[in-house]
Amino acid sequence: MDLLALYRTMRIIREFEERSLAEFAAGRLVGTTHTYIGQEANAAAIFQFVREEDVVWSNHRCHGHFLAYGGDPYQLAAELMGKATGLVGGRGGSQHIHWKNFFTNGIQGGTVPNAAGMALARKMDRSDGIGIVFIGDGTLGQGVVYETLNIASLWKIPLLIVVENNRYAQTTPTEIALSGKIADRFKAFGIESFELDTSDVTQIQPKAGEAIHTVRTDSAPFGLILNTHRFSAHSKGDDTRDKHQIKILRENFDPLRLLAVKLVPDEVLELDNWAIQLIDEAFRKAYADPFPNLNPAETQP
Repeated sequence: MDLLALYRTMRIIREFEERSLAEFAAGRLVGTTHTYIGQEANAAAIFQFVREEDVVWSNHRCHGHFLAYGGDPYQLAAELMGKATGLVGGRGGSQHIHWKNFFTNGIQGGTVPNAAGMALARKMDRSDGIGIVFIGDGTLGQGVVYETLNIASLWKIPLLIVVENNRYAQTTPTEIALSGKIADRFKAFGIESFELDTSDVTQIQPKAGEAIHTVRTDSAPFGLILNTHRFSAHSKGDDTRDKHQIKILRENFDPLRLLAVKLVPDEVLELDNWAIQLIDEAFRKAYADPFPNLNPAETQP
């Protein structure tokens, strides 16, 4: 387990997300943004095992997944600013991006059948590729999720369904919106799952690797339930939680702090400074880029 690589990934995500919030507050981003602050360990652990032939579907909280996938912070920053140099030419914004075999969409639940279909295509092509789809606890209220779990189980589709349960569906606590247990939802369709309640990347990584290995070798669906915490608002500044509660979460469940104590302090400081420079350069470069030409008449030959 490469602890420095894991910390590097998490620090890149944290710096990017904190900068995104600052840029949004300054009016330099377009559309909306949903940050991944507090959940970095999940992406860092999972993407250690993702291969080039795998297809990944993320959701509205996609920046951390994209960066852990190996995406360029500069291109992502440009996309958030609506610049022509962005991942999809400045037209997708924060929630709708595409790069290589990485896709995102802000429509909750709709990504699950998309991921299942692409995973099935890989199986039919006799590829070793699998599908990985990220959803939140709030997405479990969408019926299409269960329709997809049913067909994925019946057809043995190689799909890993990652449920990042940050305990709130926007501002609604999970305990007043979600009945029963999340694991039982998978069990009802004959799908096995792991459930973890930790922000420690060294605990998440082995189970993530085991889950992905199971999907790949059994060519069948599997669930990975990660009970986590988000430290920032659902989106921008709409946080209704008690500020003292958030302070306690940061003190006890910060994945970067949990890993930093296992590393050499000088190495941590060096990575912190490197990540700050990386993200600063990404945003400074994106500032200077042009906006796309939105006049169709001027783009015709």
